[in-house]
Amino acid sequence: MQNELLSEAILDQIADAVIYADRSGDIARWNRASVAMFGFSSEEALGQRLDLIIPEHLRAPHWRGFDAAMSTGVMKLQGRPTLTRALHKSGRKLYVEMTFALVKGGDGVLGSVAMARDVTERIERERSAARAA
Repeated sequence: MQNELLSEAILDQIADAVIYADRSGDIARWNRASVAMFGFSSEEALGQRLDLIIPEHLRAPHWRGFDAAMSTGVMKLQGRPTLTRALHKSGRKLYVEMTFALVKGGDGVLGSVAMARDVTERIERERSAARAA
């Protein structure tokens, strides 16, 4: 029990958003940083599909990759930081840098976990500097 409480405390105090989705793409873990980054409370996010934070134009490629990873147990982006877009509850689009991993157990792939960091300000600053140059 002590280890479980420690694990929960660590997840809730990490500065990056941690999102775990089961094999069907339903959100089953949403830490405090996820709430701050995406604007959805845990109650609003848990049990919802990942589409909650995926912009419409990225959903089809996301689900192709997600479904392939769930069935093969191999993820192309595993562990590599990837810049992508995400949705805030307000409808505002964010630039996020994410790393992904499959969560495996005795029965194979259980789901997928992502760690996300909001890099919107950095990307906008870099683009503004490039336009000014």
